[in-house]
Amino acid sequence: MSGKNILSMRSGSKSVRKIIFAAGAALVAALNIAAWNSAAFCDWYISYIFPVWVNTYGRFTGLFPFSVGEWMLIAGALLLAGAALFLLPWLVAELIRKVKNRDAVSGLIHFFRRYYTFFAWTLLAVCLVMTLNCFILYHAHTFSQRYFESKSDISDQEPKQQLEELIRVYNMVAQNSINLSERMDRDENGRVVYSGSVGKNGERLDMADKARQAMKELGKTYGQLDGYYPRPKALYFSDFMCQQYMCGYYFPFSMEANYNDVMYILNIPSTMCHELAHLRGFIYEDEANFIAYLACVSSDDVFFQYAGYLSVLTYLYNDLYRACQTAPQTFAMAAEAVQPVSVTDKVWEDSVFVTQEEWDRINSHALLDTEFVDKAADIFIDTNLKVNGISDGSVSYSRVVSLLLEYYR
Repeated sequence: MSGKNILSMRSGSKSVRKIIFAAGAALVAALNIAAWNSAAFCDWYISYIFPVWVNTYGRFTGLFPFSVGEWMLIAGALLLAGAALFLLPWLVAELIRKVKNRDAVSGLIHFFRRYYTFFAWTLLAVCLVMTLNCFILYHAHTFSQRYFESKSDISDQEPKQQLEELIRVYNMVAQNSINLSERMDRDENGRVVYSGSVGKNGERLDMADKARQAMKELGKTYGQLDGYYPRPKALYFSDFMCQQYMCGYYFPFSMEANYNDVMYILNIPSTMCHELAHLRGFIYEDEANFIAYLACVSSDDVFFQYAGYLSVLTYLYNDLYRACQTAPQTFAMAAEAVQPVSVTDKVWEDSVFVTQEEWDRINSHALLDTEFVDKAADIFIDTNLKVNGISDGSVSYSRVVSLLLEYYR
């Protein structure tokens, strides 16, 4: 075959790749435009297309005992670092080629071009996967729009009535927390331990399988939650997660539910269910918090029940505290009508994120200061949520209180 024909074939191959790349970029743009402009399209996608990825790709990544997404994230960070590191040498090599001797740097230029071509295709793949497994989900109808029939709005009530309703829900959660705290198995230091549970057929279930079972049971009431759930996986870099004050992550590019296994044990059940809720298309953090709460408190396992109540107790308490500070007279009248329950020290001790011993160990070995990591993580999460249309950013986590009030109303 002549050199001319070989060059012609290479040129044609490049043209095809450029067309495919442009088509992929156009598809990503079209999907995002459709998602931002049509909740009906997003609902249809979540009902009929999104489960396909969970049942195929999610099952495949579930075969690995470790978090595939965590290592994909690290690989992506290294690829990005390489792109930044190689940029200046590439520009210098191109300048040398033009000014002096092409042959001297041709091999280097070939490497750089191939690297950035690979980087561009990887970036396109990431954008497509994030669109399919994350971005579209942000624009669907919410959990309450799908399943709550109540048309009442707490904003229509008098401030005193609003606070009375809040106190009643808080009291229910607080009292259940107090009662269940006395039923927990504890070690010699008073910390809660979990020895597993029993399935419907008498099989032993660990915490991950119990979380899957709890979500499947909830799916009998809320249809979108019905379906296959992969096992939640512990993150290898859970210490770093603690520094971010993060309990878990849903990785769209691996379809996995991941959790921090260094945090105190009572945070784990609700975190598992929270991340699994994302795999059923509920991407909003407040909704995932609420779904996790329902899954846990509806479980036949008292450990899961206690973990579920603890998962929302602080949110409710913080709302009451803010009401007390901003409207003390109204709060006093509401508290006179419905007296808030006093939570025991044991319950507050059980609601800790990470034990002091673990904090001491983490900070003694940390490469980066925890305060710096926490602030950086807050900025990233807040920005990501706002880019996807969540105007209040990370504050949306605490909107679970509104869902609780609507549910119990």
